[in-house]
Amino acid sequence: MTSRPTAHPALIALGAVGAAGAAAAIWGIGIERYLFTVREATASALAPGSAPLRVLHVSDAHMAPWQHRKQDWLASLAQLKPDLVINTGDNLGHREGLEGIRRAFEPFVGIPGVFVHGSNDVNGPAPRNPIRYFAGPSQRHREPTFLDTDAMDSFFTDELGWTDLNNRAARLSVAGNPVDFFGVSDAHRHWDRLEDLPGAIQSLGPQDAGTSVLGVTHAPYQRVMNRFVELGADAIFGGHTHGGQVCLPGFGALVANCDIPLKQAKGLSTWTQDERTVPLNVSAGCGHSIYAPVRFACRPEATLLTLTARD
Repeated sequence: MTSRPTAHPALIALGAVGAAGAAAAIWGIGIERYLFTVREATASALAPGSAPLRVLHVSDAHMAPWQHRKQDWLASLAQLKPDLVINTGDNLGHREGLEGIRRAFEPFVGIPGVFVHGSNDVNGPAPRNPIRYFAGPSQRHREPTFLDTDAMDSFFTDELGWTDLNNRAARLSVAGNPVDFFGVSDAHRHWDRLEDLPGAIQSLGPQDAGTSVLGVTHAPYQRVMNRFVELGADAIFGGHTHGGQVCLPGFGALVANCDIPLKQAKGLSTWTQDERTVPLNVSAGCGHSIYAPVRFACRPEATLLTLTARD
């Protein structure tokens, strides 16, 4: 009687790890990055007596012209009939990305909206080593490719009727509610000019009774959110983090690419500054760089956030 040689336990373990890695890659690259979802939440943030506002928060589309599934999904969100759209940037992911952005957002004509820039609304994406994100927020070292930011802004403002909040403030009536907004351009690139906001807010004039205040940023850095609370924001909206993009099931984000605590890298939480606490919604976004086409344990998303009056 002869015996067959058995595989070494180390080889068995190595094969199992390799198979698990391959399965994870297939899931993250081929499946999950197309599993678009709408996350719904409610937060008390509006001035007492205000009617509820349904806010559609979209972010980080990183659009390329061939990404038709993402374009169709974003366009379908108009059927939710939000009262307001907040777009926290990084819309473009390719030189011709505006073609896809037009197709995605044209159904929102007539719905009030506000937007700020992320770096990928100005500079095109570039290949990067993903391991470097574990060393801290990314840095740009190569000469950037400039995108047609002016054309994108013109589409948003002139065709959709949205309001540019890049280092600016604005006053709108949204579903009958008076709402003041202020925002900054991408803090990750240090394009935020927080020192300009007090003057911009003052230029709006005295607030009407019952006015709510919303702060909008692409990158939710602590310095930005602290200043927003100091300036009177009743709620803060941010993006940029991709929710970690590749997460550990049961743990969450491993990196956020900014200094926000990892547990707040996506979803609805709160932010406290000077003993004042306000809702904070960080979108995990619905896209990814064309050089990193993967999502794992972090589905692409938009948020339908219902804001209600504070007691």
